[in-house]
Amino acid sequence: MGCASSRQFGARAAGHVEPEVLASDTSFTVNEVEALYELYKRMSFSIIKDGLIHKEEFQLALFRNSKKANLFADRVFDLFDLKRTGVIDFEEFVRSLSVFHPKAPTSEKTAFAFKLYDLRGTGYIEKEELRELVLALLDESDLRLSDSTVEAIVDNTFSQADSNGDGKIDPEEWEEFVKKNPAALRNMSLPYLQDITMAFPSFITRSEAKD
Repeated sequence: MGCASSRQFGARAAGHVEPEVLASDTSFTVNEVEALYELYKRMSFSIIKDGLIHKEEFQLALFRNSKKANLFADRVFDLFDLKRTGVIDFEEFVRSLSVFHPKAPTSEKTAFAFKLYDLRGTGYIEKEELRELVLALLDESDLRLSDSTVEAIVDNTFSQADSNGDGKIDPEEWEEFVKKNPAALRNMSLPYLQDITMAFPSFITRSEAKD
């Protein structure tokens, strides 16, 4: 696959930052950043075709559905939208996606996961936030569990993480919980990102096949 040059990046990418700069600031190599630009182009022109990733395009690529409302999809999009513009430019795309790189530090993955669950941005994870996101994740996975099973999952997780029993999980408690339960971060690594220069992830192939 041919790589985009710095000149091509400057001419075409909204939120352009030199690949070398993004590589030095993230877990990606320069070649991976250039490959991500090709992925970014496909996503940002999939529906609205303006060179920016809108929520519908983001959901279509990552969740294969541009219209189905989902709290998890909305939350991930909001965290990627670092500049709070309602769209994701190339710099935001690379910097945010870096946390999912297999070589990204566990501390970064832990912090991102905490923000994902801290739906209201209070600096704490409350039980209702945990319940809402668990339900959203189950819905996205098309899993159907009884209300009692969901409550048991939420109660067990919360009781383990809320070590001081104050009814909320702070960042330090979350960090300790993740150390004891590394499976809590199992969705925070996307192996294909390490091979992005070799092939695009399967969801891009699927979305192209539908066009």
